[in-house]
Amino acid sequence: MNEPERGTGAAPPPMGPDLTAFAHDGSDVGVLVVHGFTGSPQGVRPLAQAFADAGFSVRLPVLPGHATTWQDLNTTTWRHWYGEVERAFVELRARTRVVVAAGLSMGGALSTRLAELHPDDIAGLVLVNPAFRVDDRRMAALPLLARVLPSLPGIGNDIHRTDGEPEWCYDRIPLRALASQAQLWRRTVADLDRVRMPVLLAYSTQDHVVPASSWQLFDRRVGSRDVTRLELTRSYHVATLDDDAQLLQQEAVAFVSRIAAAVTRTDAEVPDGR
Repeated sequence: MNEPERGTGAAPPPMGPDLTAFAHDGSDVGVLVVHGFTGSPQGVRPLAQAFADAGFSVRLPVLPGHATTWQDLNTTTWRHWYGEVERAFVELRARTRVVVAAGLSMGGALSTRLAELHPDDIAGLVLVNPAFRVDDRRMAALPLLARVLPSLPGIGNDIHRTDGEPEWCYDRIPLRALASQAQLWRRTVADLDRVRMPVLLAYSTQDHVVPASSWQLFDRRVGSRDVTRLELTRSYHVATLDDDAQLLQQEAVAFVSRIAAAVTRTDAEVPDGR
């Protein structure tokens, strides 16, 4: 809940294609992309499009309570968000031989939880400024605070570049939903030793939303010995829309290609009907 130096959240624009779910049917290599808390598919759409342009099959769902109003988000929990991620994963896995999960911020935590619960079906993880904790003293009082205060000022649109597309996000942080996200963090961090697949961990050197202690916590506790660290020096939190977006896309596509090449294709791995 750190106050950002740039941006306090964008006003909702008319509903457009970038705020809705994105799906692309390409090769038998699938990539599931998950957006962040209070955001929408728009914030990670360029990354999803890069995967699609590379020929992969892609799913980018809208998490429940997002791309509408922050009040809607306050009626949902992390289990609703994870349920939608799982649904998209099952759909993608049914038509591909290998699936990589990718996520920004809370989307990184949800992707990681998916990998913990499906270690044999998630072949790799792409995490961009993943959220597993925040350094804010108010978090200790969050369960009580959420009962008496519905929201706090937003922290979205944390982007360095000034000539690009801003992030669509809520201008308020719904506190009941935030308290639920904290539950997701605790569960996910407790099981990080289950994550043994290759990981691309991309982190911004300046992030005004999620502290460096978050990705460092993941880095210390993850069970995988194959972790590629990508330092993003020209981006803030929403690196998928920032000055390092092209670098991130290139490295992420190369990572997925490496994972796909390492998975041996057998008839048993090809879904029926392909």
